[in-house]
Amino acid sequence: MSAAIFALDPRRERFSPGVLRDARVQAESTSSRTVVVLEEASGLSPAEFVSRLASTLGYVALSHAELTDAQPAFDVLPFTEASRKECVALRIDGSPLLLAFADPFCPALQAWADHRIAVPFEWRLVHRDELAVYLRRHEDSLRALDGLQQDVDAGAVADESGDDLSLLRISEDGSPVVRIVDSTLYDALKVGASDIHLESRARDLAIKYRIDGVLNAIRVVPSREQAEQVISRVKVMAELDISETRVPQDGRFKVRLRGREIDVRVSVIPSIFGEDAVLRILDKQALADQIQGLNLPQLGFDTDTVASIRRLSREPYGMLLVTGPTGSGKTTTLYAAISEINRGDDKIVTIEDPVEYQLTGVLQIPVNEKKGLTFARGLRSILRHDPDRIMVGEIRDAETAQIAVQAALTGHLVFTTVHANNVFDVIGRFLHMGVDPYNLVSALKGVVAQRLLRLNCPDCAEPSTPTPELLADSGIPLQASAGFRFMKGAGCGSCRGTGYRGRRAVGEVLRLNEELADLIASRATGPAIRAAAVRAGLCTMREASLRLVREGLTTLEEVNRVTAVE
Repeated sequence: MSAAIFALDPRRERFSPGVLRDARVQAESTSSRTVVVLEEASGLSPAEFVSRLASTLGYVALSHAELTDAQPAFDVLPFTEASRKECVALRIDGSPLLLAFADPFCPALQAWADHRIAVPFEWRLVHRDELAVYLRRHEDSLRALDGLQQDVDAGAVADESGDDLSLLRISEDGSPVVRIVDSTLYDALKVGASDIHLESRARDLAIKYRIDGVLNAIRVVPSREQAEQVISRVKVMAELDISETRVPQDGRFKVRLRGREIDVRVSVIPSIFGEDAVLRILDKQALADQIQGLNLPQLGFDTDTVASIRRLSREPYGMLLVTGPTGSGKTTTLYAAISEINRGDDKIVTIEDPVEYQLTGVLQIPVNEKKGLTFARGLRSILRHDPDRIMVGEIRDAETAQIAVQAALTGHLVFTTVHANNVFDVIGRFLHMGVDPYNLVSALKGVVAQRLLRLNCPDCAEPSTPTPELLADSGIPLQASAGFRFMKGAGCGSCRGTGYRGRRAVGEVLRLNEELADLIASRATGPAIRAAAVRAGLCTMREASLRLVREGLTTLEEVNRVTAVE
């Protein structure tokens, strides 16, 4: 390529010959790859780097969205060769066969591909991290669905980022159905999914993971017969009745990963096309590692919310309620609060279903309804155990609610969770369970409602301008939007194309005062209680969430997904 080409664009949309030459020299001296050295020196984002490099060398860049939507042509270039050579053959509707690769400074690769691939193809340049993520995403599906055999080392191996992973022995059983289930579990654990959803459809089975609170479609089992066998395999693992397909069933099983046991709770329910299953993953050891030294600021709450929760958790007696939907971090918040006050001079007892975290110096009791140990029965026994602080994992019925309120009225500090939408709905839930309003306001010290918001991916977040329609739907006047720093993730390999990576908690704290107590005891309307709370300084979850949008940490779409417009 002539040097004159590099001088055509004064805006530096291409790398100069001198920059390329310096990168090659440094790569040779450090035994590194030229493409890696060049990217580190450029300081560009992955998408910008690939675009500029493709323009410089005369290639066409393949965007993250195009790569994600493309189907791998493993019949043309098998997976093992694609992984070894760091390239992949792709099929995109309306396009000829494409060969995506990440290192244009490797002439041996181009010579090999021209000789190896017998059909015409076109080159496409992609970022190496996105190519690696794409191949990893298809790896386990290929092993399971195509029946590939591979002995996987049960010991720890290092991935590209240097983190240790311990792989499941996926291929020890020759059954394709067993490999589908095992590889699905392995992949879900690897990406940090909280749940696996197996959804039966008319002709196939859809497999989805819940990652950061959002469902992601992962793969499809194309055969109805195999779909039924996959559900049956899960039922066998959870010790459920495989012949019963007309009523819901619940069970659990354990898998071993790198020497530690991981609990999987299973719920199977009939649907119009067969049965659906949800597998809830609970890695107790990983959670225990996270809980060590955990405190409220680490959860992401703002300083005012942290201060309010701390004041409530240090009360000598009463009740602290935390509310929110499943997976909103309620238990983590309670454990963070308990960890901060656990100094060894108080008797702290918890009853949970199941015990998710293990805390030193805390008596933790697991619910066992099959044996008759319910929340209500366990709570009665706890009160005879001379506790100072009590945590009830969840108030599910009127009996448990009554006992918890009585415990709070008799000198104990009770931490508990209730499923409700906000701090005001909690009050209605207790009154609906038959709790006397005067007893409730005497026992209740405060209510925390919380959600988990996904954060913009720091690697691909870029300035974004919301549409007037989005601003209107979000309740933000156009003139007020000037105070916001709108950012949005474009999608990259680091965030699996979602634009989001990581989550943080947002919450609202209702601390009872005399006015609120009088209104609740007199069964005042919700709007009247809400107005009094606002006068007392309540900062709602919506307001806390919009603060993160102002700081460029999340998007309006995410805030609208998680919180209601006020």
